[in-house]
Amino acid sequence: RDLICIQSMDGMLMLFEQESYAFGRFLPGFLLPGPLTYSSRTDSFITVSSCQQVESYKYQVLAFATDADERQETEQQKLSSGKRLAVDWVLNIGEQALDICVVSFNQAVSSVFVLGERNFFCLKDNGQIRFMKKLDYSPSCFIPYCSVKEGTINTLVGNHGKILNIYQDVTLKWATQLPHIPVSVKVANLQDLKGVIVTLSDNGHLQCSYLGTDPSLFQAPKVDSREINYEEFDAEMKELQKIIKEATQTQDILPKSEKHRDLTVTAEVSPHLDAESQAIDSEIKAAAVPSVTVKITIQSRVTAQKPNLAVCVQAPLAVTCDQFIFHDLEPDSSETVVLSVFLKGNCSPSELEGNCVVSYNTPTELNPEGILKVAQCNFRLPLRLVCSPAQPSKAANHKLTIDTNKPPVSFLTVFPGRFLNMSVIGDVLGTPTGVVCLCQVM
Repeated sequence: RDLICIQSMDGMLMLFEQESYAFGRFLPGFLLPGPLTYSSRTDSFITVSSCQQVESYKYQVLAFATDADERQETEQQKLSSGKRLAVDWVLNIGEQALDICVVSFNQAVSSVFVLGERNFFCLKDNGQIRFMKKLDYSPSCFIPYCSVKEGTINTLVGNHGKILNIYQDVTLKWATQLPHIPVSVKVANLQDLKGVIVTLSDNGHLQCSYLGTDPSLFQAPKVDSREINYEEFDAEMKELQKIIKEATQTQDILPKSEKHRDLTVTAEVSPHLDAESQAIDSEIKAAAVPSVTVKITIQSRVTAQKPNLAVCVQAPLAVTCDQFIFHDLEPDSSETVVLSVFLKGNCSPSELEGNCVVSYNTPTELNPEGILKVAQCNFRLPLRLVCSPAQPSKAANHKLTIDTNKPPVSFLTVFPGRFLNMSVIGDVLGTPTGVVCLCQVM
């Protein structure tokens, strides 16, 4: 028949025979439940109490002790109704236990394994320590299993660092990485595969792992002996050295000068703003957001496969189109695109420089699909694209005054070509004691 023992949260051991309730016993000095196991060799229940002690209670003592239903009776009534519950043996391990397991193998003596928070212990049936191992990590689960060496026991110990350690008694034999933190581990035999390690994670992920490899039964056939033709070997070696030399030439690795590039890209910014603004979805609440035209030309000296042009500007600047894909370019051919740049956000950009990048492939004899290459160029946008001249005002919210003991440099010299009409600030430039910036951000 099947006997079942259940430990409750209040420290009561309830024993059932099949579906029938047999009896219940309260453990003495109980505070919190701990791991519980049964040893068939000594017919005892072994648990770890909240006092950090391993305690063993024989089934016979539990059966003849005072019934748990009479716990509320007086001490005199308890003594008259039955024997007091006495522990068989106690071992203080000085830490809380995570799990407890009783193992018995043919080649090893019966042992009680206890996994603590910083150590795991191997005990004899009478509670004496056979050996203990101090752990330098936080364990999460363990399982002892049969060892191939006589008189030893192997133990799998998982930790919170996703590592599974394999010990032979106290000697670390192997460590392996797991994809999750194991909360339970077992060793199983699945069909013809022995020694499968089954682990379960805290989120329900089940994994079957296998340590070691199966031997390969394939044997390479013997190579027929033949005479070596040194002339063919020399010719093949010369051909390989030629290929290596061509592939490692410095002229293909180091950047080429601008005059001899396979593909060049140039950008030309129009000196005038667009007569009709090309701004799209701008956040600026102005009557007309100015835009400027940029003309980009791609000139190829060789065959360029899959050329792709990308135009980048500093936010909040934007372009009407930032990606262009062309057909393959033949040698000495060119492509030209025109786009407009405008201020999209309601703030000033950190810089007025844009960048054009062209990626393409050039086929070679050794690589017909082509080698990926990149060509790029920079262009600078006019200041009047984001700023406009304004009349000087002493009541302005923001004003910058620079005092100097030398004649100031003309704004036209410092910012050439930034404004189309600089007549507004012409009078201020002649004042030697100060220069006032009269630019208004759009």
